[in-house]
Amino acid sequence: MPQESLASASSQDGRYPRPQLVRASWADLSGPWRFAVDPDDRGIAEGWAQDPAEIAGEIIVPFPPESPASGIGDTGFHRVLWYRRTVAAAEVAEAGHEGGRTLLLHFGAVDHRADVWIDGAHVGAHEGGHTPFTVVVPESAADGFDLVVRAEDDPLDLAQPRGKQDWEERRHVVWYDRTSGIWQPVWLESVPARHVRRLTWSTDPDAAVVRLSVELDGHPSPGTRLSVRITRGEEVAAAQVTELTGPRQTLTLSLPALRNGQARDAWLWTPEHPLLLDAAVELLPPHGDSDRIGSYLGIRSVGTDGGRVLVNDRPVAVRAVLSQGYWPQSHLAAPDADALRHEAQLIKDLGFTSVRVHQKIEDPRFLYWTDRLGLLVWAEMPSVYEFSALAVERLVSEWTAVVRRDSSHPSIVVWVPLNESWGVDRIAQVSEERELARTLYHLTKTLDGSRLVVSNDGWEHTRSDLFTVHDYENDSAVLRARYGTSDAVRQTLDGIAPNGRRMLVGTPEESSDTAGRPVLLSEFGGVSVDRATDGTWGYRTVASDEALETHLSTLFSAVRDCAPLAGWCYTQLTDTAQETNGLTDENRVPKIPVDRLRRMITGGAELPAASPVFHA
Repeated sequence: MPQESLASASSQDGRYPRPQLVRASWADLSGPWRFAVDPDDRGIAEGWAQDPAEIAGEIIVPFPPESPASGIGDTGFHRVLWYRRTVAAAEVAEAGHEGGRTLLLHFGAVDHRADVWIDGAHVGAHEGGHTPFTVVVPESAADGFDLVVRAEDDPLDLAQPRGKQDWEERRHVVWYDRTSGIWQPVWLESVPARHVRRLTWSTDPDAAVVRLSVELDGHPSPGTRLSVRITRGEEVAAAQVTELTGPRQTLTLSLPALRNGQARDAWLWTPEHPLLLDAAVELLPPHGDSDRIGSYLGIRSVGTDGGRVLVNDRPVAVRAVLSQGYWPQSHLAAPDADALRHEAQLIKDLGFTSVRVHQKIEDPRFLYWTDRLGLLVWAEMPSVYEFSALAVERLVSEWTAVVRRDSSHPSIVVWVPLNESWGVDRIAQVSEERELARTLYHLTKTLDGSRLVVSNDGWEHTRSDLFTVHDYENDSAVLRARYGTSDAVRQTLDGIAPNGRRMLVGTPEESSDTAGRPVLLSEFGGVSVDRATDGTWGYRTVASDEALETHLSTLFSAVRDCAPLAGWCYTQLTDTAQETNGLTDENRVPKIPVDRLRRMITGGAELPAASPVFHA
C-alpha cells in the first residue's frame, strides 16, 4: 500500500487484511503452499517441521482443504493438517523490511489450534479458530525462510467454538461442511523495533470527544511521543501530540465541530450518511524509525429508548438479513477481497439497513465495507455444543479476543455471544448455564459498554439489552396476531416462544425489567423454492420463483405492520449448502429482481442511492 494511502485509510481498496491499522508496505503470502494431512498425528514425533519432505501435496491458501477453491475439496474428517511455504527474500523486501526493523508474520485466522515453525524452530502457537495472531520472524531469517504450520481442528470436539461447522461427517440440517486450518490471509509486514501493536477507537458525540487507546509491543523509551491527526477530507478535526509513559495509554481528543449543534450531524456516522474520518497516527521515538500508521473511525452512539434502537439518539429502522458468510467454492473463506465488497453492497442494494452475521466472525475486510457503506452489524460468536469447563474457557477467551479485535468498527452495533441456547441447552433448568449467559453479557459490556448486547439470541434470555425472538411462522395473519399489538408482544415475552421454549429465564428482577426494551423478530421467513433437489430444505417451501415473490410480499408486509417490533431479520441472504432459503442462490444471484425485492423489503421507502465507487 503506497505511503500516501496512510492519509486515506477510509477509502482503501479493501484488500489490506487489517483495515484500521494500515502500514505502507506488506507482502501477501496467499497462493500455492505445500500441504499434507496427518491422519495418525505422526508429524511432530517424526520432525516434519524440521524435515518437511512429508509435506509434499499442494493447497491454495487461504482456502480450507474441504473447499474446491483449495484445489483439494475433501470434506471428510481431517484433524491434523500441515502446511509449508518458502518465503523468498523478495517477499521480505516487499514487506518493507531492512536492517534494524522487526519482521512480523500475521495469520488472519487458523481453525482451531496452530503451531508455527520458521527454519525448523518453533516460534509461536495460537488457539481459537476465528481470531488473528502474529509471530515475530527471527532476525536470522530476514533474508527468506522456510515456514511450516501445523493446524489441529478436531471435528468431533463439541467444546470447541465451531458455529455451523458440522460434527457429523456429512453435512446435515443447518450445519455445513467444515472450514479447517488456514482460512484468512497470511501476510508479512516490517515494523520499527518499537511499534504500535493495537489501536482502539471509541467516540462520545455528546461530549464531543474521541478516545484512542494505543498498545505498543513493549515499553517506550523516555521521550517517545505519539502524534494523532484526525481529518475529514482536507479539514483537520483534531490533532494532538502526547508523550507516552507506558506500553498502553489512552488519549482523549476534543472535536470542537461536534459542539456546533447546527453542524453536528455532518460529522456523525449513520446508515444514511456513513462518514468515516481518517486518522494519521505516528509513534515518534527519540531515536530510530518512527512507526507511521493510517486508520479511520466513525463517530456515533448506540442506545435504546421507548422500545426502539437508537443511533445518535435517533430511532433507526432495523431491517436486517441473516448472513451465513459461506461460499460453495471456498466455505467460510471469502473467494477474494472483492467478494466481501460485493456481499456488503448486495445487502445494501436489497434495502436492508442491517446484517446479522450468523455463527461466524467475519473477515475484517468485510467490516471495512459495512463501515463504509453504512450497514449496521450484529456480530455473533460461533457456538460450542456442550456445556463444560473447557467449553466455557474457550468461549470466554475467544469471545474476548473477538470483541477486542472489532470494537473500533462503527458499523457493529450489537454483540451476540450466544444463539438459541446452543451450548447451554438446559439454560432454563441449570443455574450454571444461566450464569454463563449472564457472565457473557456483563463481560461484553465491560469490554465495550458502548454497544448493545443480546445474551442469547432467539429465546431464553437472561440479561439482554434487546429481547429477540426467532419465529418461522409463515402465516402472515398469525405473525400480525403475535406481534401486532403491545399486549400480544408482552404475552409472548411472558410466555413460551413459538418453538416451545421460554422467552425469559433470568432472575425475577431481570425478567421484570423489560419496560422500554426493544423487541425484535431476529429470525423469520426461511422460504425455499422447490427445485426437486434431494436433501435441500427451507422452513417453508413454495413451488416457483413467482410463488416466492407473492409469499415474501405478504411476509414483509406483515412484519412491517407490527408496530411494536423495533426491527426484524429475514432468514436468509443466500442459499447455503442444503439450506436453500436464501433471497439469492449460493452464487449470489437474486431469485427475484433486486428492484422488486427492495420494494418488498423497504415497503417503498426511499433510501440513499448507492455510491458509484462500488460499481464493478
